[in-house]
Amino acid sequence: MPETFVNSGAVPIAYRDFGGAGRPLLLLHGAGGNLAQMTALAERLRPAHRVVTVDLRGHGRSGDGPWRWDDALADLAAVADGLRLTRPAVVGASLGGMLAALWAQRHPECPGAVSLDGNPTLGRPEQLTGMDPEQAAAGLAKLRAAFDGMAAMLAAPLSPEHLAAALDGQRAMAQRYGGAPEDWVAAFERNLLPCGDGRSRLRPGPELTEQLREAMESLDLIPAYQDTRCPLLLVLATEDLPEQQAFGELYAAYRRATTERIAAVDNPSLRVVHLDGASHAMVAERPQELADLITHFLGTTGRH
Repeated sequence: MPETFVNSGAVPIAYRDFGGAGRPLLLLHGAGGNLAQMTALAERLRPAHRVVTVDLRGHGRSGDGPWRWDDALADLAAVADGLRLTRPAVVGASLGGMLAALWAQRHPECPGAVSLDGNPTLGRPEQLTGMDPEQAAAGLAKLRAAFDGMAAMLAAPLSPEHLAAALDGQRAMAQRYGGAPEDWVAAFERNLLPCGDGRSRLRPGPELTEQLREAMESLDLIPAYQDTRCPLLLVLATEDLPEQQAFGELYAAYRRATTERIAAVDNPSLRVVHLDGASHAMVAERPQELADLITHFLGTTGRH
């Protein structure tokens, strides 16, 4: 598809319009990703919707800008206005799911929003249930050190040799999830920028990555779940990613705490599904199942 941008907002936002005769739907990726990672899900949603995927600010081919929730939501509104999408549904994964929930809170006219495991980043003791406080604090310190190490690695420029190894890693990931290797490589390359010395660096850059970490860790979505008058579906993971297994006890406690807090929300507009056997990578793992779930939910909200 040709590269297309909406330039009416604070930063240019790249998008792909998959077409379709159904109601419009904005489909949003997670932190560190881009619109290409949502292609498999977009294609499965297209029979029922006009699907538009976007690169969030600082990702893919979109422009840079500070990460503030209000600004990111304004970017989405600029896309909807620029493409004349009337009352679009909003579906997002991880960071995109958090944006979908905030959009639902602020747009009661929205026909429906879906968050695919769009939960705040684990980083605070109060996010854990049933763990000894000292054990929780020690585990969180190790987790933060792991996040810091990952952020430093991703911020470093990639030599041609490191880039080749990273692309091989993407092909291995495609094999793990049953995807097409060329699609995974294309999605990774979409976030690459040349450094001018034969090396490349990944978007988002270090400054925006740190802003994202702070924003995702500090956001409390319970008020959004309580206040929304738009139909909102939360699809929650039940399993750890391989990378999370070393912190399995922390993530199990986090899932318990998240489930308990959401269960206390009294709002008929909110629906919750725990997707058995799915991890935070559910978009890669189960695109057809998610497409069926989303299509059914949006088709039964009674707001079309």
